[in-house]
Amino acid sequence: MTLLEVPVIDLSPYKAGTPEGKRAVAEKIGQACRDIGFLVVSGHGIPEDLIRKTYDVSAAFFALPHGEKMKCERPAPDQVRGYSAVGGEGLSYSLDEPTPPDIKESLSIGPVDVPAGDPYYTSAAAGPHFAPNVWPAVPAELKDLWEDYFTSVDALATDLMRLFALALDLDEHYFDGTIDRNISMMRVLRYPRQTAEPLPGQLRAGAHSDYGSMTILRKEVGDRSLEVKNKAGEWVGVPVVEGTFIVNIGDLMQQWTNDTWTSTLHRVVNPGMSSEENIDRLSIVFFHQPNYDAVIECLPSCLAPGESPIYAPISSGDHLKSKFVKQTTFGKGEKAA
Repeated sequence: MTLLEVPVIDLSPYKAGTPEGKRAVAEKIGQACRDIGFLVVSGHGIPEDLIRKTYDVSAAFFALPHGEKMKCERPAPDQVRGYSAVGGEGLSYSLDEPTPPDIKESLSIGPVDVPAGDPYYTSAAAGPHFAPNVWPAVPAELKDLWEDYFTSVDALATDLMRLFALALDLDEHYFDGTIDRNISMMRVLRYPRQTAEPLPGQLRAGAHSDYGSMTILRKEVGDRSLEVKNKAGEWVGVPVVEGTFIVNIGDLMQQWTNDTWTSTLHRVVNPGMSSEENIDRLSIVFFHQPNYDAVIECLPSCLAPGESPIYAPISSGDHLKSKFVKQTTFGKGEKAA
């Protein structure tokens, strides 16, 4: 029976390390990825204290005056770094669906602890994927906390990729060599309290699918704004459960699996103007993206005899760059805050 709601899955049996526990969790994850492309994970092992401190320091950054935040504005359209103001992006443009710009602002970083002097990270082939991060001067503690959070969630993403491999009847470490120098991004989003009616079709974040292998999201308990479109064509809410992360697969994982798994459309809807939910909201997002030179092509377990792959091979880096430039260049415009 097809899942029409987002399931909550405990990772503890996988982390315990027994073959039976790993297989049981992988089977649940495989069904979620096939049916709805979203899941909520508990038992992930990331300390709540780190998550809380990351929220607090991020809130302090967004409380700064606009001019102070603009000092770390994104340096170039193809660099997923720095600050983007309200109205600076339109996510629907990544799918060539023009809408008004999204009602959010963000601060983003890329990989941390990049080795110095290694040509893999500095050559022309690397492009902007390891460009320096743009750190605000204040709060002073933001950099260290964000780097710790990035490292912790990157490790969770490795666990999930290993579970993905098991769910796809591959060796548990099948993906390890494609993500060991990944070009993932961490982004904190602030959805401001709305003081004017949005434009027609304008949302906190327009309907879109994500680009990479997966997204790992931490939302505030009580935030019911995230919706996913299930296979019955209905928009359903994603549960926000204390101590959990929301995970969804992205376009590259759908291509890797030859459409066996679903990169599902989702959106962040507006609160009613007079609703008690019309308050500032923060979300911490980790967009997991394979190594820039990882070639995404149909997995051996996802192609039946006599079938042909649906997608032409593409590198992870080229795919990410094309999607992000559409989102940030064509999606700008008038905003409602």
